[in-house]
Amino acid sequence: MQGPGWLGLMDSKLYERYHRSFTEAGYAVLVFDYRGFGDSEGEKGLILPQLQADDIRNAITYLQTRPEVDSQRIGLFGSGGTGGANPIYVAAIDRRVKCVVSNYAFATGREWLRSMRREYEWLEFLRRLEEDRKRRVLEGSGEMVNPREELMVATPERKETTVKADVDYRIPERVSLRSADGLMEFNPEDYVSRISPRAILFIATENDAVTPEDQTFRLYEKAGQPKKLILQKETSHYKAYGDYFDQVTPQIIEWYDRYLKYERVEVWEQP
Repeated sequence: MQGPGWLGLMDSKLYERYHRSFTEAGYAVLVFDYRGFGDSEGEKGLILPQLQADDIRNAITYLQTRPEVDSQRIGLFGSGGTGGANPIYVAAIDRRVKCVVSNYAFATGREWLRSMRREYEWLEFLRRLEEDRKRRVLEGSGEMVNPREELMVATPERKETTVKADVDYRIPERVSLRSADGLMEFNPEDYVSRISPRAILFIATENDAVTPEDQTFRLYEKAGQPKKLILQKETSHYKAYGDYFDQVTPQIIEWYDRYLKYERVEVWEQP
């Protein structure tokens, strides 16, 4: 089951490639839009990972009502910023999740936002958030901002990528600055150790300027067994989706096969 990545939508061709591969391997796949995005109802222009985690848990509950789904063998897949971070948090607090694959996650939302900015930009960003909190209290509403340029930073790679071009016209151009507060309070590294003894696979890209790989390294170090880390080299954040798809997707499926599939034969051996 997957909730989309940062500013992603469920029917993006970027994700559909993975979904097809998973179904061809024998898995049922449920993907949805987070509240306020795409085809889902809810307040528009608000990106709060805490609420997105609730959406994932509700989706798990829905899966448990489906007769064709084994409710005891539910795995999560997520990719891209909040997309990679949300499944970590959900698996840590919801024992119904038996296996996780997290691609491009951040360890703490605050450091993720901080990594995109120079020092003076960061200080100005914090000042702006403080002013927005006061405005929300006094006026009942806060500032609306461009999520690509004011929550995130428009790096050269972000400007050039076309990985979400098929759904770009449906992605909100303005979101609440309050979203930044929610991101900065969201710290998957504080929870990742709770997933064990359930399995988690991390995927990162070397020299990633969008979601730095050191964030994934920290998550990997704090996670218990069973765990695995795949590091994609000589590529970049967005290019890796194409460059490594054929190499990494079979490893994802193998991970699910190992920790989700029902073993029809159980073998006991004694020395």
